[in-house]
Amino acid sequence: MRPIQRALAIIYPHQCVLCDAQTEEAGALCPSCWAETPFLRGHLCDACGAPLVGESDGKLDTCDACLASPRPWQKGRAAWAYSGAGRTITLRIKHSDRTDLIPPAADWMARAGRDILKDEPLLIPIPIHWTRRIRRRYNQSAELARAIGKVAGCPVAPDTLLRLRVTRVHENLDAGERYANQTGSMMVDSSKKLCLSERKLVLVDDVMTSGATLTEACRVLHAAGAKRISCLVLARALPRP
Repeated sequence: MRPIQRALAIIYPHQCVLCDAQTEEAGALCPSCWAETPFLRGHLCDACGAPLVGESDGKLDTCDACLASPRPWQKGRAAWAYSGAGRTITLRIKHSDRTDLIPPAADWMARAGRDILKDEPLLIPIPIHWTRRIRRRYNQSAELARAIGKVAGCPVAPDTLLRLRVTRVHENLDAGERYANQTGSMMVDSSKKLCLSERKLVLVDDVMTSGATLTEACRVLHAAGAKRISCLVLARALPRP
């Protein structure tokens, strides 16, 4: 740390992104909040990032949900489970205008997805309808994609996917209702189709629960000629034990 940075740190000490506790670096979690953040590491499902029991045998590992309903993408990664401090950060980005949380969140996502971010894939965020964008002031998935692009050195195409209609909020909907809710809700911008078949794509979203939103995005991208798609989300909602 340079002298001027050291002096500023004394005058204006860094704080945890979730609480008032001091941290050594900006955009970091204090030890207490870190312990409450369910980072997804170790033996994980290769398709959605959910934790698996036991050890990997070096082959593609898949959770029960992805075995029952195979995903239309190649690989899926998530920074943390949608619970504890992970859920808190995710919701603050989505609903509380906490754009200051986007850079550290993107850094954690880039670490979780480092294998699918190789070779500079094109990052495509999940779109939101323009009416929701006016209300929220930004699309959290697009902002996360832009921040990940800076961290990982990947190009970002925020307007590749477009929302055709307002979908119902997924809370309190079962898996079947979520898939029906998303069907026909997106399209690919016709001006962006030419490059899709030539590039490795990574869809970026804030939360994956059933996978309905990502599935619909993959469907329209495949129909537009895309062949290699992976998914990277901030939080993975895990089934209750």
